[in-house]
Amino acid sequence: MYVTLHGLVLREVKYKESSKILTILTEETGKITAEAKGAMRKGSRCAASAQALVWSEMTFFENRGRYTLTEGSVLEDFAALRSDLADYALGCYFAELLEALSDEDSPSAALLHLGLNALFALSRRLYPSRHIKAVFELRCMCLAGFAPALDRCARCGKHAPEEPRFSVSGGEIHCAGCQPSTPGKSLPLCQGSLAAMRHVTGAGPKKVFSFTLEEDAAARFAQVCEEYALTQLDRGFKTLDYWKSVS
Repeated sequence: MYVTLHGLVLREVKYKESSKILTILTEETGKITAEAKGAMRKGSRCAASAQALVWSEMTFFENRGRYTLTEGSVLEDFAALRSDLADYALGCYFAELLEALSDEDSPSAALLHLGLNALFALSRRLYPSRHIKAVFELRCMCLAGFAPALDRCARCGKHAPEEPRFSVSGGEIHCAGCQPSTPGKSLPLCQGSLAAMRHVTGAGPKKVFSFTLEEDAAARFAQVCEEYALTQLDRGFKTLDYWKSVS
C-alpha cells in the first residue's frame, strides 16, 4: 500500500547503479529505512527528497515493513548548509546523533522537531554554531532519557554550588569541594554555564536556543554538553571528528 509521511533524511548511501538507501526520521512512524529507486537518474520524482538533511513530504510503497520511496515534495532543504563545509559537517553530526537516539516504530516528534530547529538555526546562522551544537546535544540527552540533575549539589544540597562542577558520568552538579556521587570525570562550570544548562533542560521548544553567554561561559557550556553526550552514549561520532577537522 501507499503511505505518505513527513521525514528528514538522516543518511543516504548509494545503492546499485542509480538508487539510494535512505535512513529517514519520520514524524509519523519514527526511523525507517527506505530504498529510493532511480533517485540518481535525471528526472526522478524523488531525487530532491532523497538527499541528506532534506525535510520532505514523501510517498512510499510499503510492503511488510519494507519502504520504497516513489516521490517526494521538499518542504525545507536547508540549502545554506551546502555552501559551507563546516556547517554541513555539523548538520551531518546532528543527523548522526538523531539516528543514534531514534528507534524504528517509535515516533518522537520532540526529537525530530529539535533536529529541524537546530538545522534551521544553523542554516540561518541565528546563533554561533558552537552554541547551537551544545544546546542540541544537551536537549537530545534530555529527550533520550538522560536528563541531568542540575537543581542542587549532589552532595551538600546547595542550589548555588560553590565553584560548580559537572560529573559527565553521573549527570549531576556538585561543589568543587564536594565529591560527585558517581566516580568519573568532572568538568568545571561557572554560574553562567550552569544557568545555560538549566535553561536548556527546562525551556519550551521554541525558547531552548534563546540565550547568550560570555565567551568563557560559552566555552565551558560547549565542552560539558559534548562530553556528557559522548560519555552517556559511550561512543564517538565520525561526523563530529570531521567537523572538528574542518571548523
